[in-house]
Amino acid sequence: MASERTLSIIKPDATERNITGRIVAKLEGAGLRVIAQKRTWWKKKDARKFYDMHKDQSFYRDLITFMTSGPLVLQVLEGDSAIAKNREVMGATNPVDAEPGTIRKEFGINMQRNSVHGSDSIETAKREIAQCFKKAEIVG
Repeated sequence: MASERTLSIIKPDATERNITGRIVAKLEGAGLRVIAQKRTWWKKKDARKFYDMHKDQSFYRDLITFMTSGPLVLQVLEGDSAIAKNREVMGATNPVDAEPGTIRKEFGINMQRNSVHGSDSIETAKREIAQCFKKAEIVG
């Protein structure tokens, strides 16, 4: 297993319910190390840039509205096979389909309000991390 980095976002539905610490504990408990973290509130331009690849999808407008509806926590996670490990800990996108013990099963409300986002590939992780963090902010 190779050490990797991945982006994690704790979404507005989770920050609203004050469960960010519980989510971080699950990530760290799975062997992922938080090497950068910040709480922010995206403007629409930030969300549009981040989700640009979905701009032609029917859910795009609602996604932008949701991701700008409250604070979120951006993180860079590091560890052996961090991308796969993070996705395993997050669980299926739809909380109904997620395995017991995963973040989305325990904390997700629905497909959109599923509490977390994680990069899905090495290329995506590099792009997302660069978009959300300056190199000097990654200090782990």
